[in-house]
Amino acid sequence: MGMIYLDNAATSFPKPPVVAKAVANYITDCGANVNRGRYKTAYQAEESLYETRCLIRELLNAPDERGIILTGGATLSLNMLLKGLLKEGDHVLTSSMEHNAVMRPLEQLRDKGIVTYTTIPVSAQGKLLLEFLPGLLKPNTKAIVMTHASNVCGALFPVQEVGRFCREKGLYFILDAAQTAGLVKIDMEKMGVHAIAFPGHKAMMGPQGVGGFAVTKDIARSIDPLIAGGTGSISHTTDMPAFLPDKFEAGTPNLPGIMGLLAALTWLKMNDPGLFNSKDTEVAFDEGIKTEVFSVLGHELSLMERFLTGLQAAGISVAGPMHITDRVGVVSVKPPFQDPARIAGLLEEKYGILTRVGLHCAPEAHKSLGTWPEGTIRFSFGYFNTEEDVDYTLTALKELLHGNETT
Repeated sequence: MGMIYLDNAATSFPKPPVVAKAVANYITDCGANVNRGRYKTAYQAEESLYETRCLIRELLNAPDERGIILTGGATLSLNMLLKGLLKEGDHVLTSSMEHNAVMRPLEQLRDKGIVTYTTIPVSAQGKLLLEFLPGLLKPNTKAIVMTHASNVCGALFPVQEVGRFCREKGLYFILDAAQTAGLVKIDMEKMGVHAIAFPGHKAMMGPQGVGGFAVTKDIARSIDPLIAGGTGSISHTTDMPAFLPDKFEAGTPNLPGIMGLLAALTWLKMNDPGLFNSKDTEVAFDEGIKTEVFSVLGHELSLMERFLTGLQAAGISVAGPMHITDRVGVVSVKPPFQDPARIAGLLEEKYGILTRVGLHCAPEAHKSLGTWPEGTIRFSFGYFNTEEDVDYTLTALKELLHGNETT
């Protein structure tokens, strides 16, 4: 076989062909900035930008397309949300499964003496232990920030229950949807989420360098802009605009990336309309996953179930939950008595299988799962993977881990 790409948790590949075409068309046929020029191509770019916001609003059931802020990605978005919202003396709750896109901004703020934070424990399988939440609250707790699904083991978190807790306690709820936006049904209103950070280059199928966050008006009023500069609006003043989305969108946006994201979202809506919260594609929201409704997720879960079954049959242990309704298509394997980096290297060298190995920018998650400090080999499936990819990968792993490979 040729190359088998199993690193979709890092970035989806391949992209739908319309994505590259849209990026190229913008660069060759348009090239205009938005909110600046008063000519046809500038208006065309602005129309596409607005359409992108509308599709993301539908995808997340965000309250208003003006609250869809486009940035360079989920990491920048989380920095803007956390550093813009949190003030001196605030306390935050987060989980012990977070990516460094959450942990490092919190560490920076704590090191400067601005905030404190407490981690919510998880089980050895990565399940959030909700019973600990009430006891972790402090009088100065302002927000809960957590992942929707682990980038290490794929475990899904009970965001609806956490959102309900936040409503009861008057807390802001910030969700890192790096592994779920464009894959799992998301409804900001029903989940009780105030802000969602998302990447464009993972399940949304867009290019790298574009993403954003969605905010309610309530939390937007409390967030100071991390970046200030030109917006093309109220240029007579040196103050940042107070209205959305301009309040958080200083400078020239990544328009080639946004055009690619628009094409990707259009493709995604056509192929998986149930993900979108619009009148013509309305699907009843359920915290549980229904594979017969969500075709992209259903495909990934089908591949993952096949992979997990094969791993179990071969006696290969997996980090995280084993039931497919408790996870997304991310599977971490820790080879017994062998160096994960060596096995991952052999998977590429001998079999053409591309994975990610190590700590996956989430050291706290590995400590929680018992895979610290060596880390794991991560296999993450995407829309364009096949059952043949899964079977071939299982064969390769069995040969490598049971010592039958040729050296």
